[in-house]
Amino acid sequence: MSLPPILTTTDEITEFATELEKHQVIAVDLEADSMHNYQEKVCLLQFSTPQTTVLIDPLQGADLAALKPVLANPRIRKIFHAADYDIRCLARDFDIEINGLFDTMISSQFLGEERFGLADVLRKYFAVELDKQYQRADWSKRPLSEAMIRYAAGDTSYLHQLVENLEGQLIAKGRLEWVKEEFMLMEKVRFMVHEGPLFLRFKGAGTLNRRQLAVLENLLQWRDTEAKRRDTPLYKVIGNKTLLQLAKLSPENQSSMQKVEGLSPRLIERYGNALLQQITMANEIAEEDLPTYPRGERRLKDPQIEKRMNRLKDWRKQVATELQLDPGVLINNALLDEIARKQPRDQDELAEIVLLKNWQRQVLGEGILQSLS
Repeated sequence: MSLPPILTTTDEITEFATELEKHQVIAVDLEADSMHNYQEKVCLLQFSTPQTTVLIDPLQGADLAALKPVLANPRIRKIFHAADYDIRCLARDFDIEINGLFDTMISSQFLGEERFGLADVLRKYFAVELDKQYQRADWSKRPLSEAMIRYAAGDTSYLHQLVENLEGQLIAKGRLEWVKEEFMLMEKVRFMVHEGPLFLRFKGAGTLNRRQLAVLENLLQWRDTEAKRRDTPLYKVIGNKTLLQLAKLSPENQSSMQKVEGLSPRLIERYGNALLQQITMANEIAEEDLPTYPRGERRLKDPQIEKRMNRLKDWRKQVATELQLDPGVLINNALLDEIARKQPRDQDELAEIVLLKNWQRQVLGEGILQSLS
């Protein structure tokens, strides 16, 4: 099978966008380099019409603006598998928005598939084996190997056939409207712009005292600067678990650093002095200037709320079993907790729970109210 063309110029992409406008359905995917560079970026885009597959290389400097109206047009269906990350990347890197989404992973979940990764789904429906070795490849390197090009093309080439199968099943089960609402919500996802101390986005920071928190923040700031200097992901400098241990133990010298899990002799030799400097600086911060981890209002345990929550979970388990769905796909714990606390008494009060989706209210509403009554 011949390799798909790779478009690299603005003129080629503009001409291709005109061609895409003639189709009612296109399959889309992308490859990024999050495992290999400090600031991840889209390195390759894949498009499949029912007849052909074309790749676009955005790293060659071409303008992708011609694709915007096509991808934003809700009358042209865009098939993705696991669109969440792709939609965020396209919006961030190219100001491209997706309308008319059909996500085959979400569809698989709503059909009760236990394994819904693309490789698993293609294996089940088409006996196709995807070569997973390129999932973690560095897609920012050029030239791309022939094997990588074939792998990228394979991600979209079966999606048209897959949709025909999945959509038919969703219609038969009466769940097409459910996933359509999920698709519309997915179209709106974007990367959040984070501000403030880095420890606010660090798992485990809430377990530290104020002094340890100051140490952690210094270490995080240092790691961010070092990763940026080396143009490498944060975890390739020093892992999170190791930084947390350093913040808790605050070693005073390189010898005591050897007790820190994950801090190898090579890392101590390379970064030991810099890490000790950050720890010392944090330990010299005046007590009144130490950072504080923000704590939400602590909810007191309410036996009645817990009782309602348990009833809702029992009800959810029964319904999920009947529908052959994962309970978390049906309705997640956070939403159940809100329902248990607000205790809606009728459909109008149920409608006031903002995070409850329309399909959930229509399909599950009566069961929720009965469980609470």
